[in-house]
Amino acid sequence: MNLRVATMILLTVVAATSCKNNRNNTPKTPVSEAKRKFEVVNRALVDKDRERIQAYISRHRLEGMEENKSGLYHLVWGEANGPQVKTGNIVLISYKISMLDGTVLYNSEEDKPKEFLVGKGGVEAGLEMAILLMQQGQKGKFILPPHLGHGLLGDSDRIPPMAVLVFDVELLMVIES
Repeated sequence: MNLRVATMILLTVVAATSCKNNRNNTPKTPVSEAKRKFEVVNRALVDKDRERIQAYISRHRLEGMEENKSGLYHLVWGEANGPQVKTGNIVLISYKISMLDGTVLYNSEEDKPKEFLVGKGGVEAGLEMAILLMQQGQKGKFILPPHLGHGLLGDSDRIPPMAVLVFDVELLMVIES
């Protein structure tokens, strides 16, 4: 059975059993034990995502790509022609968001360049972290594990649940505030 399917089943069972009344005097699972089980499952999922990401990096020969302590994989290149991004700046980016298998989910050629205020949410947490590594004019490739992207649920449109996302970004403009 797929690890993601098993995780979803485990979450469903835990949620369902925690909602039942304890009329038959069966002992409840202590919170600490349930927390430990979730941590084990979470570690397994993170490890599996890391393996898939590292295989992608190897397959695409992305030398120089690094992982930060949050799990964001990043590679930035190109000559800067403007300021370093800081929290509170407005940025304009062109982008392509794809899956590890190459399936393109969103891109600015179809939609339009994305503008957002850095540090105020409204975009993936991993994208905010990534943008803070860039200067105007640079390009980057960023790989976001699910916890830095759209997590357990996806975006209810094109991004599926538990998706590892690849962002190809060009930082077009930084407006300092």
